[in-house]
Amino acid sequence: MSHRSLTVATESFPIAGRFTISRGSRTEAVVVCVTLEQDGAVGRGECVPYARYGESVEGVIAQIEAIRPALVSGMSREALQAALPPGAARNAVDCALWDLDAKRSGVPANVTAGVDRLRPATTAYTISLDTPEAMEAAAAKAAARPILKIKLGSPEGDLARISAVRRGAPDATLIADANEGWTPDSVAAHVAACADAGFALVEQPLPVSADEALRGIARPVPLCADESAHDRTSLPRLVGLYDLINIKLDKTGGLTEALALAEEAQARGMGIFVGCMLASSLAMAPAMLLAPRARFVDLDGPLLLARDREHALRYEGSLVHPPERALWG
Repeated sequence: MSHRSLTVATESFPIAGRFTISRGSRTEAVVVCVTLEQDGAVGRGECVPYARYGESVEGVIAQIEAIRPALVSGMSREALQAALPPGAARNAVDCALWDLDAKRSGVPANVTAGVDRLRPATTAYTISLDTPEAMEAAAAKAAARPILKIKLGSPEGDLARISAVRRGAPDATLIADANEGWTPDSVAAHVAACADAGFALVEQPLPVSADEALRGIARPVPLCADESAHDRTSLPRLVGLYDLINIKLDKTGGLTEALALAEEAQARGMGIFVGCMLASSLAMAPAMLLAPRARFVDLDGPLLLARDREHALRYEGSLVHPPERALWG
């Protein structure tokens, strides 16, 4: 087999304004980009090291460098699954291998994945956590978008935020994302308030360590696992706790596991939500292959950035188009 070259680089994309969730605020998105070259073809993948999962830029780069000899010698996607654990590092490499295979073979990644044709998808648009008044204003500004994802996670003010956002966007489909910020004592009241306000979904209402409390509560709104859902090994525990799972490639460790997870989750009767970290179009592109399976798509990362990379995904309002070959796949 011909030799591969591997480049690992850190890149930073400024956020348009400030992005705030229950765990804090950021003004830039820092990503790690993997580039593999072989026989004149170039494959790329992007990941977001996430502190919530014990990841750092330095740690992710070290994980990738540890398998450099195997990668440049021709490591396959199948071998990669055993070489690295689920997480950001494996995601960047896995997506780069998918892209490289597509560029070398001429067969688009979606065809290899069994997705006959990629179509545009309607993505949710995120409203950051803020005061009820500021969130109502932000929702009103984005009210023409069909789906809004509302960042919550502060039990003291969230009841007011829920009703304020509905006032701001009376016709939009609303998703509440608490990012583990509610408590077992408050979750029922918050889910009920979301139902009263006509929300379509509540995402990760409780910390992973406390979400067994969801097993007995009324669910007038479907519940979606995010931080609780990683790869297929996390799935059995979630049956009965959640109605959907949020599949993010940085959690599954790439598209390979994400496709397998989606299939198994659906076989267990769970719905699919395709999500993203805050990153560029290169990170969103592989996730587009999951969109045909999904009840909800949340691939708005590039919409929240001040600038994107070359050959970026094309967004028309909240409609995101499949990637060009020059970007990925």
